[in-house]
Amino acid sequence: MGRARELAAARSWLAAETGRLVLCGGEPGIGKTRLAQELAGHALALGREVVWGHCVETEGAPAFWPWRQVLKAAGADPDHVLAHDAEVPQDRFRVFDAIASALDRDGLVIVVEDVHWADEASLLVLAHLATHLRGVLLFATFRDPCPAVADLMRSADRIDLHGLSADEVAELAGAEHAATITELTSGNPLFVTEIARAVEDGTWRADQPPRSVRDIVTARLTRLSPAARELIRTAALIGRDFDLDLAEAASGVPISALDEAATLIDATGHRFVHALTRDAVEAALTPAERRALHRRIAGAMADSTRYADVARHWNACGATQEARTWTIRAARDAVKRLAYEEGARLYRAAAALEDSHEVQVALGRAAYFAGDLAGCVQAAQRAAELAGTAEEIAEAALVLEAAPGAGVNAIATPLCDNALRHDVSPPTRARLLAQRSHLAFYRGEQHRLDELSREALRLARGDDRALAEALHARQEACPGPAGRAERLGLATEMIALAHRTHSPRGAMWGSLWRIHALVESGELAAAQEELPALKLACERVGGQVPLWHLDVVTACIAQAQGRFAEAQEVGRRGYDRMRVIEREPASGAYFALQCGLSCHLGPTEDGLALARHFHDPPPRFRLMSKLTRAFLLLRAGLRDEALEFYRRSGPVAEWDLPAFFVLPGLVDAVLVTAGLGLTGDLRVILPRLAEFRGEHAAGNGVAYMGPVTLALGRGHLALGEHEQAVTDLTAAVDEASRAGAPAFAAEARWHLAAALRALGREADAVQRAADRAIRALGMTAFTTTELSSREHEVATLVTEGLTNRQIARRLVISERTAQNHVQHVLTKLGFSTRSQIAAWMSTAPSTPADG
Repeated sequence: MGRARELAAARSWLAAETGRLVLCGGEPGIGKTRLAQELAGHALALGREVVWGHCVETEGAPAFWPWRQVLKAAGADPDHVLAHDAEVPQDRFRVFDAIASALDRDGLVIVVEDVHWADEASLLVLAHLATHLRGVLLFATFRDPCPAVADLMRSADRIDLHGLSADEVAELAGAEHAATITELTSGNPLFVTEIARAVEDGTWRADQPPRSVRDIVTARLTRLSPAARELIRTAALIGRDFDLDLAEAASGVPISALDEAATLIDATGHRFVHALTRDAVEAALTPAERRALHRRIAGAMADSTRYADVARHWNACGATQEARTWTIRAARDAVKRLAYEEGARLYRAAAALEDSHEVQVALGRAAYFAGDLAGCVQAAQRAAELAGTAEEIAEAALVLEAAPGAGVNAIATPLCDNALRHDVSPPTRARLLAQRSHLAFYRGEQHRLDELSREALRLARGDDRALAEALHARQEACPGPAGRAERLGLATEMIALAHRTHSPRGAMWGSLWRIHALVESGELAAAQEELPALKLACERVGGQVPLWHLDVVTACIAQAQGRFAEAQEVGRRGYDRMRVIEREPASGAYFALQCGLSCHLGPTEDGLALARHFHDPPPRFRLMSKLTRAFLLLRAGLRDEALEFYRRSGPVAEWDLPAFFVLPGLVDAVLVTAGLGLTGDLRVILPRLAEFRGEHAAGNGVAYMGPVTLALGRGHLALGEHEQAVTDLTAAVDEASRAGAPAFAAEARWHLAAALRALGREADAVQRAADRAIRALGMTAFTTTELSSREHEVATLVTEGLTNRQIARRLVISERTAQNHVQHVLTKLGFSTRSQIAAWMSTAPSTPADG
């Protein structure tokens, strides 16, 4: 009644047969459940499957409670779907994916009631399903106001329910008292219905109308027998949905007594007709009655696995120790089920009853996995304060993990340093040293990494957990070409450890480290051969994050080998996987790939968008971020923006790139300064890069930038040092060809032809070889302009810094003709200065249209 517009919307959602999330809000009793029932009825009439889940107002529900109900109704085993272990916070998304997979049925309708009472993990599942189930209609009800669903609003349709009109109230409750009832209830359907029942059963008095549903329910309770009243009160403290056997055992009253309370209980026989009805029954109890009933319920649940519910009852009756014991059990169960937010909430509740080192350590770990770094830091500090032994001090320090941001590390470092001053077991000390090495890595203490990680690895032998952590620390301490051989050895050891301990995650890391080192070595074919083993390990780990790692390296190898469409497709897929989980690493890896692709395709819309709106990275990564953004903006012809970002990097002499960024950072810097004509900086940077001659530029398997000699050759070409450019570019052709990087070989030949022409040497054969590869590979960055051969030649001479008179002499033409050629180049390219031609030739070259 009075819901014609809303029912029409419900029918339209069903007719669309596409996935969507609908949030239905309103005050208690306004008709949200009734609308959901109407929606379900229409769906069933269309042959659609409908499943329900209910959130509960009490704090005792198990983790993922509404989704356990939904899964069970859908024919899935909730314990099986939710049974996953976690080693890192992102592993929880495996559970979310498992739930989505179990419910991924076109046409399915899922109704979740009262999400304002949902635990945070259940809300995260709802958000996940809303973006991953394309053929499922999700209908969730909530009470307004509800801050918990604010984040869901952005991706949902919202419908708000309001009170019935006076005419609708009259139709429901009768015309005699309609005006009074409408004024009293504001048209709230539940209140109206209850008053209509009161009129019918004789408890309504026009001269003393009830002020609320509570008044009506209280009046009904007085008409029940003492036994029925005791049973219904016990049921109310159990919850809106109550277990019949438990209610009978705790109250000592046979369930048959519920027959007297038909107006309070719905057709299922074990659920109050509305949450407000249950609230009204509880409100009629005195504090002493409430405590006594909670104690009897808790005693009757001694063998229950609903730990949080038992804890709630013990807490409500003032039994602190029993409440703490059951709360800790409930917290452990929530964490086991990967409901970390609920686990953290319960550990905080246990600490409030009686704090301890053990509870704070567990709280810190739950908070860390929930992504609550502030809570994790606070718990670690408190755990350290409560520690009574050296091992407990170490355990508190190991709660925190090193992170790119400085905030956590500022707390973690002194905790770790303090723990290392105590006498602990070798495995514990190894773990502390590995942790301190990670902290040094992010704090820029590169000089400490070697000592810390070596000692961690030495002490970790014989303890598999400590060894895995030490291998990670040591691998981090061996960046760049100098550490590549050792990293390959560490990868082999990690894979062997993974096989011994049956750890798919260890196998994944070992394979990733190996692939990264092989790409750096220019052994692209060997790196590609490692992908099947990595794929198997990632699939065994499960979840989106391991698959993102697989996508990132697969795209990198494809980009390096000139399979650009595959690189873009796989790279984008990985970005889409990860950005909903952790946006910063997703954006960083995808942007690096876009930089690599821009070398041969030019910048994409994705790449340009990230360059202009990139997140602000942690301090240690900011210099590299400025260089890469300048590089891509320059590739897009946005010279002024590129120059602005490069200038932000500060004087070259003050640069402090992290060790793992030194080589790719210097390559970017050479290409940017060459393109911008910043010859002073270029002359300083080139010798630094020359120390890596013979190496390949690659950053942790996210993008490949070719042989170092290619960047060196381009730098010398920009300086007019043509002999050295020929030497480097000739080497680059050979190195890229041996690496299996045909696009980089073609690029090297293209620049080599320009250097040879500048020296007056034969370049046609080299140019033709470059052109053939450029066309075959679809290197659009080299084929998108329409310069004639002569204009192309003139543009090359402009790049060398020649005047019109010098160009005329070189080409044996008049100075006026040379001037006309230069003007034609400027007009075709849309430029106004000769320096723009030079920058364009260095960063976005093309083959001549008639060449």
